Amino acid sequence: MKKTFTLVIGIFLIFIAGVSFGIGLFSKEDKKTVEEDLKYLKLYTEVFSIVKEHYVEPVDGKKLVYGSLKGMLQSLDPYSMFFSPDEFKDFTVESKGEFGGLGMEVTMENGKLIVVAPIEDTPAWRSGIKPGDIILEINGEPTDNMSLIEAVKKMRGKPGTKITLTIWRKGLNKPIKITITRAIIRVKSVKTKELENGKYGYIRLTQFQENSDREMKKALYNFRNKKGIILDLRNNPGGLLTVAVNIADMFLSEGDLIVYTKGRDIRMNEKFYSQRDPIVGENQKIIVLVNFGSASASEILTGALQDNHRAIVIGDQTYGKASVQTLIPLEDGSGLKLTTAHYYTPSGRLIAKKGIIPDIVVHISKEDEMERLKQERDAKIKGEDKVKVKDPQLDEAINLLNYLTAN
Repeated sequence: MKKTFTLVIGIFLIFIAGVSFGIGLFSKEDKKTVEEDLKYLKLYTEVFSIVKEHYVEPVDGKKLVYGSLKGMLQSLDPYSMFFSPDEFKDFTVESKGEFGGLGMEVTMENGKLIVVAPIEDTPAWRSGIKPGDIILEINGEPTDNMSLIEAVKKMRGKPGTKITLTIWRKGLNKPIKITITRAIIRVKSVKTKELENGKYGYIRLTQFQENSDREMKKALYNFRNKKGIILDLRNNPGGLLTVAVNIADMFLSEGDLIVYTKGRDIRMNEKFYSQRDPIVGENQKIIVLVNFGSASASEILTGALQDNHRAIVIGDQTYGKASVQTLIPLEDGSGLKLTTAHYYTPSGRLIAKKGIIPDIVVHISKEDEMERLKQERDAKIKGEDKVKVKDPQLDEAINLLNYLTAN
């Protein structure tokens, strides 16, 4: 049967049609392995029958199967999961830069609900949520027994309503409670300014959403006469792969490899190349800023520019979250999100669990990073855009550009 499926990096979607999934997906399995699998399937049906017949209360068969399938997928990695029909419908809503909620990306690791990064200018960002925060409770309900999709669903809600998160943060003696007002999230993902009396251009990319590539193209054209450009991807949790590839195109020469995928199924193996000449001038110096909150598409773009020797990367090691998830719809409306491949940088570096190591490491402690973000947030809320914020990573980038453009 032909099925529509979706490739995902984290939660970003690329729609592709016409790939058949079924028992024959990994047809290279040898006969012995197939026989072992059939033995375990027999064990599964045996347990299912025992529970249905002998459990102290009547049991819903669908509930039993859905529960076991959720456990099966969760046992693989933090990103593979089984969805009920309602959950699958919610999950496949496309990212268009306008959505309800808090404005942050979260992941589930070892049973902990962890903030990858809040999105700038959203309720989560304004409330002081930080990358690496662990969400212990949502409105008083513990998250340790929740699936990722259940937690996300609970954090969504009608705009204007409030939600209280109990947060554990490294460096604090006890958990803190943060109350946030839900809102429709409208994000302008590209923000620019001039540095050093107009000598350099600064571009802050908050996420890779629909239209981000068009915003980036405009920013780069405006900065074509600058001696250097600083691209700030810190605390950018990712977004659409297509947008990341389009933006990499603007920096790289035609034919340069941007990223490739590799999985057990050869249909998951794909290479992405630059398709056109760059917008950025050949003599323009490029610096990319990253940190632990830079994930997924941010890491793909950073790796492409670093491996093709088009940018110098400064900051802290990135998150390490870039694998291909395939969304597979099932007959009853339920579905799977299954990790089917990993992303690799042009030089062959695996991004997942490893991240991108900067060319120049400028470490900022959690405490200093929280203070920097607080100063930025407070200045923005007050409309004081010219307030000087202590930022050693940005300072290092400016100093390096001064050195590189001195002659």
